[in-house]
Amino acid sequence: MKKLLYLLIIFIVLLMSFIFIPLSATAQENKITLHFFWMIGCPHCAKEEIFLKSLSEKYPNLEIKDYEISQNEQNRELLIEVGNKLKADTSGVPFTVVGDKYTIGFGSDEATGAEIEENIKSMMEGGPKDVVGKETVGIKLPILGSVSVKDLGLPLFTFIIALADGFNPCAMWVLIFLISLLIGMHDKFKMIVLGSVFILASGLIYFLFLSAWLNLFLFLGFIFWIRTAIGGVALAAGGYNIREYFTNKDGACKVTGSEKRRKIFDKLKRVTESKNFLWAIGGIILLAFAVNLVELICSAGLPAVYTKVLSLSKLPTYKYYGYLLFYILIFMLDDLIVFWGAVFTFHLVGINTKYTRLSHLIGGIAMLLIGILMIFKPEVLMFG
Repeated sequence: MKKLLYLLIIFIVLLMSFIFIPLSATAQENKITLHFFWMIGCPHCAKEEIFLKSLSEKYPNLEIKDYEISQNEQNRELLIEVGNKLKADTSGVPFTVVGDKYTIGFGSDEATGAEIEENIKSMMEGGPKDVVGKETVGIKLPILGSVSVKDLGLPLFTFIIALADGFNPCAMWVLIFLISLLIGMHDKFKMIVLGSVFILASGLIYFLFLSAWLNLFLFLGFIFWIRTAIGGVALAAGGYNIREYFTNKDGACKVTGSEKRRKIFDKLKRVTESKNFLWAIGGIILLAFAVNLVELICSAGLPAVYTKVLSLSKLPTYKYYGYLLFYILIFMLDDLIVFWGAVFTFHLVGINTKYTRLSHLIGGIAMLLIGILMIFKPEVLMFG
């Protein structure tokens, strides 16, 4: 049985790679990088930042990298190095580089903005190479596409947090009961359809939940008290998870009591035994949404902290949602293993509680570290 589970994991990862890598690779073609050197308190920099945001919406393949120079010595040194390469005066900001062309200052969208846009168009037509960017070794990841080795921090961070979140006992018990009902019917087609619908609906509600958190944090921006509050949530959630590791030996869910579970079990039984297959599918979708909304109470801390960290990285919009999809894939990995194991063998195999407890420990330690960094050293969490 263990060999089967390992094979299922490999199959799922390979399948997602074949599906998503070509899509992400296409998005990476003809990527243009704009380097924006700026300083806190500079009104012209703030004006250009608004203009660059509109450019990023206009040109999906445009990647904007910004470097604040008043509080970051490495960025100041990079600006001097770039100035030497271009034989340009770097005493003033904003300083914007596209390929080997640069602009100093920012007057208006019609003047300086138009010049910057022309430089971007020149690069798109096969213009000069990027003089600021340095060659990096890259690898391809499912959904995220090509990622340079130096930028592996955010994918790895996503994997760890999503994996810890996925082994939540509250996220598993409904699926296990549903599979046990379907196994008793000895109907593989019905098992595959209803089980798949439940998993997809659960993934969708979680994706919408993560998207809501992300868009909220992107809207609020880098506000000190918001960042501090989320850091506090991370510390509290980390302490709770570590406490659960030592006190909750059986890894049980504490949010849904036996009475709530009995009502949900009764509804599941009625839905799966329904002779109307379309009604059964609709019922499964409604139950998946209702159950997952309740179960979000169990793991609201991890998604909130993760999406706040993600919002600190300045990424193209498609990459934000690519990371959310990657999170969902890892989050639902244990559900997929249990479900497809039951489909192939007609036997129900649950995830051992020791993995659930271990996820509490790993997630707790990670959350404590994130909370400390978010409050005292937020720049460490700015992966992009």
